[in-house]
Formats: sequence, structure tokens, C-alpha cells
Amino acid sequence: MAVPFLLRVLEEPGYGWSRDGVAYKPTTKEIFREWTSRMNIFRSRKAWLPIMGWLWTLLLMPFAVVFLSQYFRWSLMLVGFLYAMVVIGTHGTMYLHRYSTHRAYKVRNGFYLFILRNLTVKIVPEEVYVVSHHVHHAFSDKAGDPYNATNGFLYCFLAGELHQPIRRDMPPADYDRVAALLRHTGMRLNSYEEYQRWGSIAHPARLIGHYLLNWAFWYAAFYAIGGHALATAIFGWSAVWAVGIRAHNYDLHAFGKDRRREGIEFDRSSLAVNAFWPGLVAGEWHNHHHLFPQSVRAGFLWWQPDISFAAIRLFRLLGGVTEWRDFKDKFFERHYNPYLAGQRTLTKPGELVAETDAE
Repeated sequence: MAVPFLLRVLEEPGYGWSRDGVAYKPTTKEIFREWTSRMNIFRSRKAWLPIMGWLWTLLLMPFAVVFLSQYFRWSLMLVGFLYAMVVIGTHGTMYLHRYSTHRAYKVRNGFYLFILRNLTVKIVPEEVYVVSHHVHHAFSDKAGDPYNATNGFLYCFLAGELHQPIRRDMPPADYDRVAALLRHTGMRLNSYEEYQRWGSIAHPARLIGHYLLNWAFWYAAFYAIGGHALATAIFGWSAVWAVGIRAHNYDLHAFGKDRRREGIEFDRSSLAVNAFWPGLVAGEWHNHHHLFPQSVRAGFLWWQPDISFAAIRLFRLLGGVTEWRDFKDKFFERHYNPYLAGQRTLTKPGELVAETDAE
């Protein structure tokens, strides 16, 4: 039987996605053995992208040390915290999640796309996020999900190296289909020959150049506003976000437990929940997102602010967005209004009986 496309695009770990048809939960020893193998640049140059994931995070950490030792102020701690949690988090949802992966809206042209790609300090490469996230939606909390929360914290925390890289031995037709998932992001994609050499859609020289220019611009901008104190505070807190995002899906899928609540979580195809903190700081109402992944917003209810949608609306007012898909009305039509109607019915059992007798 042919393996579905999205199940064969990621590099399967040595311990496999499943055993006997059931999602396999590897031991801690198996996870670290696989992680060490994936991070071995001496074994293969194709390990470069997994290594880069941690390298950029580690390079952010000295900024935190310099800030804490030389420039610490509580006011700057708050600025750095808000930048990391709100600004970077919102940009991740706005650009990587809703645009790059799900194409919930269209960007007018290359100029606006360049601005969108570089609105914040760059941390997560598009390739690592987008391809694996398509797979995640296809197999949420099941065998093949690259960050399956039911397999534990470490399985998710190290997913960037263990489960998210694309396969290194795809035939040309499969590579073209995978690369097409990223073409709209503005990346310059590897040719098939370059892919065979580097094992990735991104070329290392182009990606490293992108990071260096992005970081240089933003450090200079923050320095111009508040000197090294502000710049190191923001870059230092960016390291905190870079580490924390690794457990993001584990948290949003309730640590692999079924904690969905009636009247709040309506998607039953995954364990995703509408956690308040990610929803508050980045509009990441995750169960709603799984319900309507291509929606430009996920904060459907009155008490669910969606700062990412607000940012996209602002970007639209500035001319950057030409069209979008908003599923709020469908959410109410298909899910919330029927739920409310059912609740009203349950609260009036006497009337129900009387109507039945009358018939």
C-alpha cells in the first residue's frame, strides 16, 4: 500500500513512528540516541539544519548574560518579556502559522512579504515549521505527528531535530511537492540537485545570511532607541522564547491528556485545547485553530482576544493583505449556536415532555 504523501515527507526517526499499527512512545535513551545521531555534522553535512536550530538559540543567550550582568533594570525586563511573549509570539502566529502554513490570507507583493518575514528577530526557519506543521494537522496526536503530545515532553521539546526535518532521500516528484509548500513564503528554494547535497529546501548560505542581516538590523534599531541595554534585553528574552516554543505544542495539546471542555473545545479530532495564556499573548486559541486551520482568526468568542488577527487587520489597512478567509461565522453556525440550542433544550425538560405528550 502506498504511504500517504504527508506521512512520507519527514525523516522518520530510528525508533519509528509506530509499531504494530500503534503510535510508538520511545524511551528517553532512544530519544537521546536519535538526537545525537541527527546532530552529528561529521556523519553528514545534511545535519546542518537541525544543528542550526540550537545554534541560533545558543547565540542569543550571551545577550541575556550581558543584560543581566551589565544593564539590568526591571523596566527593561518587562520590555524584553513583552517583546518575546507578545511581539515574537504574535509574529509567529501571524506569519509562520496563519500565512506560511495555512495561507489564511494573501500578501500583496514581494515588498510586503519581505516586511512580513522580518517583522521581528528571526528565530524559526520556515522550512522547519511549515512542512512539519502540515503533517501535524494530518495526523494530530497519532502515529506520524512530529510533535505528538501523547509521547511526552521530551518527544516534543526535541522535535525540531528528531521529527521535523524533511526526508533526505525524496525522489524529484516528492521534493517538488514539498518545496511547493514553501514557495509563497518568499524563500529562495534549493534546486533538486542542491537538495541532494544539503538535504534541505533552504540553502545554508542563504539562511545564515538571512539570519545575520535580520539580527544586525534589529540590534541596530533597538540600539538606536535604547542603547545596548534595550538591545541586549530584547535579544536575551528572545532566547527564552526560542526555548519555550519547543514545548508549545505539548502545552497546547494538554500534555497528551484529554482535557477538552464542553462548550469551549469543539474540535474532537485532536487533543488541542484553548489555553488562555497563548490565546491572550498571541491569539493562539488552538482548539479553534484545529477546527478551522485556514481561518485568519481563531479567537471566535467574546472572551478570546486575537492579537494576531488584529496585527493582520493592521497589515491589511497598510496595504499588505489583499484577501483573507475568516471562519468565525461558520464556527457559530456549525458549532456554537447548535451547542447553545442544545443547552437551552436541556434546561427545559418539562417543556420537552409536554410537547411530546401533545403529539
